[in-house]
Amino acid sequence: MKDYSCCVVVVGAGPAGMAAAISAKKNGAEKVIVIERENRIGGILKQCIHAGFGLQYFGEELTGPEYAEKFANIAKETGIEFMLDTTALEINDKTLVCVNTNGIINIHFGALVLAMGCRERTRANLVIPGSRPSGIYTAGTAQKLININGHKVGKEVVILGSGDIGMIMARRLTLGGAKVKAVIEIMPYLAGLVRNKLQCLDDFGIPLMLSHTIVDITGVDRVESVTVAPVDENRKPIMEKAEVITCDTLLLSVGLIPENELTRSADVTLSSITKGAVVNQYKQTDKPYIFACGNVLHVNDLVDHVSHESEDAGKFAALYAAGKLEASNEIPVEAGDGVRYVCPQKMASTDKDVDLYFRTTTPGRGTTLTISDDTGVLVTKKLVRTTPGTIEKLTLSGDKAKNVCGKLVVKAEHKEVEI
Repeated sequence: MKDYSCCVVVVGAGPAGMAAAISAKKNGAEKVIVIERENRIGGILKQCIHAGFGLQYFGEELTGPEYAEKFANIAKETGIEFMLDTTALEINDKTLVCVNTNGIINIHFGALVLAMGCRERTRANLVIPGSRPSGIYTAGTAQKLININGHKVGKEVVILGSGDIGMIMARRLTLGGAKVKAVIEIMPYLAGLVRNKLQCLDDFGIPLMLSHTIVDITGVDRVESVTVAPVDENRKPIMEKAEVITCDTLLLSVGLIPENELTRSADVTLSSITKGAVVNQYKQTDKPYIFACGNVLHVNDLVDHVSHESEDAGKFAALYAAGKLEASNEIPVEAGDGVRYVCPQKMASTDKDVDLYFRTTTPGRGTTLTISDDTGVLVTKKLVRTTPGTIEKLTLSGDKAKNVCGKLVVKAEHKEVEI
């Protein structure tokens, strides 16, 4: 058994973990250790060979590996220590218990940043009826098989779910010679970014079937077909209108689940909506020495947002480890009408600007976003269009934040609902 000590330890070397570690180092943390269970840093970015990353953060369009490489180079230049092929097992007070080929490792820390990312929902999570043939993949698994391992997953493909990875894989498969017959979405609106629909589906003539779902999978050794049915307003299949689509491959792009098993081991409070930790604007959990950021906190749609958010987590983790982040009163931040969730869920007393990130419940046009407290509306923002697939942000200025009365409520009101 080996023991290490550091100011800040970060779990996860993906975009969130690297940004948090760099920020912690820049904000005074003398020693920063990053734990990564894979043998390379970069997280999901390693298999995202498509462009579209870095437009907001670096001001240039990059592929996923290029974006990861930029952060990896900065991290190495700042003297951050990486422990690869190392799995974090549990958190015991201010000690992180890990294991690798050398055995058990105890890392004693001043502050801990959780940046483990997400895993994909599988067929088992959805309980799709039918046989159990080969040819059923999550979209991320197919992406890894194609982009990293160089395998071909199928010739005729149906994709369930209109998440971003699913739409990107629809384009990738088409460019690789496969026929994507349809993208099926149970909701009456798109789950991912509109830009991905335009670039990945519309540009390649791939049909998107909204308010539909898969009710059966047929095949013995390999998928032979799927049965698709429209759903009613309660999302129940209308079986008399079902149709069969022949295919040899089914990809699932049906959402992400934050990897919070480690968070639960520390008895950190989790949100029932985001499935991530409940935090304040410092990304600090109810265990004051534990911080969370990136997709393990709430699922983001852009990696640039992840990097900015994670910089805050790293900064305040370093300040906490140095004894410079004092406890203060916290007020609740709640999702009001038209809003699914808000992150952070609490706001500590402050005279600094506070950014609130959230998703609307339905798409709409002529949207008015507001932040209110017990005295009335504090912030108003009007948008031409909003959609649940895109995270929105409102900023509460410092002069208003220090005078907040009661709880904060974020609301979204549409002039026209797009359903």
